[in-house]
Formats: sequence, C-alpha cells, structure tokens
Amino acid sequence: MTKKIGVVLSGCGFKDGAEIHEAVLTLLALDQAGAEIVCMAPNIDQTQVTNHITDEAQAETRNVLVESARIARGNIEDIANVNASDLDAVVLPGGFGAALNLSDFATKGPEAVVNADVKRLLEDIHNQKKPIGAICIAPAVVAATLGASKVKLTIGNDEGTADAINAHGAEHETCAVESIIVDEENKIVSTPAYMLGPDIRHVNSGIGLLISEVLRMA
Repeated sequence: MTKKIGVVLSGCGFKDGAEIHEAVLTLLALDQAGAEIVCMAPNIDQTQVTNHITDEAQAETRNVLVESARIARGNIEDIANVNASDLDAVVLPGGFGAALNLSDFATKGPEAVVNADVKRLLEDIHNQKKPIGAICIAPAVVAATLGASKVKLTIGNDEGTADAINAHGAEHETCAVESIIVDEENKIVSTPAYMLGPDIRHVNSGIGLLISEVLRMA
C-alpha cells in the first residue's frame, strides 16, 4: 500500500527558510520509494528575510507558505488544513526556518515555542503512533513539542544546541552526518545533515537512511 508522507517546509533558503538541498533530497528519496508526498507549510510571515549572498537582513516581508511553494512546485497545503489522520508519517527538513518560522528555537532555545499548527500536527502524529523524521535543526522543533515523552534525537554534536534540546526534556545523542538516530519507542528518526555537512553527498546518505527508516515504521 502506498504510504502518504507529509513534508513540513519552512520557507525557501537555508538562512531564513527550509534548506533546499535537504528538502529536495527528502522529496527525491520519498518519490523513489513510491510514497505519496504532501508538502505543507504554515501560512505566516517569515520571522526574517536574509540575503543569501551577503548574509544581511532584508527590509521586506515574505510568506512561509508562498516561499515553500517554490520548492514544492506549487503543490502545497496550508498546514492548518492538514490532519494527522490523513498521513502515515511526517518529515521535517532543516534550514534555519525550522528554528525561526516553525518555532522560535533560534532566539528562545530552552524556552522555545512551536507554531500552533505545527505543534498540533506533530502531537497528533505522535499520539497516533505514526513516525516523524527530523533533519538538521528540525529535531529542535520535535524536542520543543514532544520533549515530555523523552524523545531521543540528534542535531549532530553541537553542545549548545544539544543542551537546549535536552532542556525541553528530550535526550540528544551525538551522530555522524551519514547516520541516523532511531527512537523506536516514539517512532522518531533524525539525522544531522547540514548541521555537520560538509557536502551534499554526505547529507544525502543520512537523509536516505532516515527516509528508509520512516517508511519502514509507517
């Protein structure tokens, strides 16, 4: 039976939205596995807009859903309209948008709050015992949502970020870029991706393993 997998995007561009390589590799791995993909994003303004050449903030407003549609080639849903019962699993690519737009982890760390619709969907997926895949910094969103369940996950080996994740009640585990951390009990799979890098081929290895494991659990 075809698995229906939600992919939660956070904009377009790693400095203020979804990491494009991670998002595309996720979509490719899912498509190669024969999964039905449902891309989604919150219909909200980005927390910030960053020039990806100069790394400087831009005095403009961009919408997370509209920007995410660039990656999804327009085939995207407002996450507010997506229910866990419609999906077999959810995957969150990384990029700074996960910590800026899906949550405020970038500024609040241990006190981070997750976007209400993202939180609802993750909680419902978890309560229905369906798997969640989290890539790069996106495990911080999962930790801020499901930390009370003592979820095990990784963002690689950055101690400061790991400490903030642990402060939410989650259990961070060090992991290499080409590997994954699997929390069988909570059905959560995570991989560091560009939190470690260095290159797209290394990131692809970890994402490929993550997608395979998420589909196995689904």
